[in-house]
Amino acid sequence: MTSAPDIVVIEDVSKRFVLRKDNSLKERLVTFGRRGRRHREEFWALRNINVTIEAGHTVALIGHNGSGKSTLLKVIGGILDPTTGKVSRRGRIAALLELGAGFHPDLSGRENVYLNASIMGLSRAETEAQFDDILAFSGIGEFIDTQVKFYSSGMYVRLAFAVAVHTNPDLLLVDEVLAVGDEAFQRKCLDKIRAFQAEGRTIVLVTHSLSQVTELCDRAILLNRGEVVFDGEPRGAVVAFRNILEDRRIAEADAQAATGSAAAAAIVTSREATILSATAGPLGRATGPVGAGDDISITLDLELIQAPDSWACAIQIDNTLGQVAYGTTTRRLGLELHQSSGIYKVKFTLRDSRFGTGKYFVNVSLIDATGRHFADLSQACSFDVVNDSLAVGMTYAEPTFAFIES
Repeated sequence: MTSAPDIVVIEDVSKRFVLRKDNSLKERLVTFGRRGRRHREEFWALRNINVTIEAGHTVALIGHNGSGKSTLLKVIGGILDPTTGKVSRRGRIAALLELGAGFHPDLSGRENVYLNASIMGLSRAETEAQFDDILAFSGIGEFIDTQVKFYSSGMYVRLAFAVAVHTNPDLLLVDEVLAVGDEAFQRKCLDKIRAFQAEGRTIVLVTHSLSQVTELCDRAILLNRGEVVFDGEPRGAVVAFRNILEDRRIAEADAQAATGSAAAAAIVTSREATILSATAGPLGRATGPVGAGDDISITLDLELIQAPDSWACAIQIDNTLGQVAYGTTTRRLGLELHQSSGIYKVKFTLRDSRFGTGKYFVNVSLIDATGRHFADLSQACSFDVVNDSLAVGMTYAEPTFAFIES
């Protein structure tokens, strides 16, 4: 068997932007010349990118905001030229890179369909043959002859996507614009992407929906500070991405604590208690992800200064979207706590856990008898659950399947 041809080849590509600090014409005239260099700053959005994409694959570009995803997609599409390096492409390209890109606001939707289709390489006759399908897919209806400057953001996306997918592209580039449409249209777009996959077309998409990455894509490229840090199986890329996000969150929290350390010290003396730290992981193992059926140990360090006479300790476990996956309190366990001062280490043990694949965050609260929270620590710690190749979601269950004759 022969391998599929390369449709995109990126060789040692870097992209530099110059950020100016003198925004007005007057400021630029004043800083003109050698002194003007102090009012400019270079920013490298991409550094030494080497990626080859074969035809027929669906590739996700993921990373936090500012990591270079959209810049790389624009370089692939030829919208931006790289500062160094070379990009080679083949076939017809359809790109949805920005909301309304390629639309003229004073033209009607119908006129913009013909304009956009011609930009993508279709003749007028080819566009006329596809027009009814484009209109039906977009759902714009009678607004097709209205100037697009009066369209909502959702209408923009629906019409732009409809044009892009009906130009029969060999390579489809999508940059997060699908998040603007309603749920029904998003499902229609995903169905069209799956149809493209079945036809062997190549798709490169930028998305913050990690579930779409694992469900739609067969490859994921993780960018961090303009560099490729992971290129491979989507589930592995998602795990690496979540680890980067968690490291950033911890670093930001530490920086805020350091900046406000004096104020924090002044406040803590008037508090009833402080949650000092928390750790979570599989019971009996110092490190590593949690597996199906593992017992999870959640250990808390508490400083009680002048706690209420009766109180409870609560934990809530959220997924990366902030949805509650699990929660309990010592009160639910039939325990009422009465310690009022001192430093304590306490532990919850969750037996036979069945969390689905992903990263989970543990929130901790101390609650008095009236339900008032007198100490909280949001995202006090986190733990990872191993990849499950059989299913997705927040719950683990081992699936089986059988045909049952009626």
